[in-house]
Amino acid sequence: MASDGVSKEALLAKLNQSSANTLMQTLGIEYTDVGDGFLEATLPVGPSVHQPMGILHGGATAALAESVGSAASALLLNLDTHYPVGLELSINHIRSMRQGKVRARADIVHQGQTTHLWNISIRDEEGKMVAWSRLSMMILARR
Repeated sequence: MASDGVSKEALLAKLNQSSANTLMQTLGIEYTDVGDGFLEATLPVGPSVHQPMGILHGGATAALAESVGSAASALLLNLDTHYPVGLELSINHIRSMRQGKVRARADIVHQGQTTHLWNISIRDEEGKMVAWSRLSMMILARR
């Protein structure tokens, strides 16, 4: 990741601070780990992210996937000159959840000059797959 010598803790703090007053804060998404080619974030699962059947809403899961992949792309860029935007999100919902916490891990598949591609696995606290996603990002030059 483009850390410019910044510690992992400082990167995570910066990402979490950037979530203030956004959908990420509303959903309770927290960035928790970062390393070479990956970023992780968690989402608490409870009534605030349920659908009417009392299980984790697929839209909340999709928002987690897009958030972690987008933030991961941002870490790979010089944000003074370029910025990432979501191009396509595909997600398969595998297992339902009623409560607890899910962890999303975005792993880079392709890091090009104009596109990034991420595999994103979303697992419960026992490591069981809840959802799997693929996110493509377009990299745009600032004008």
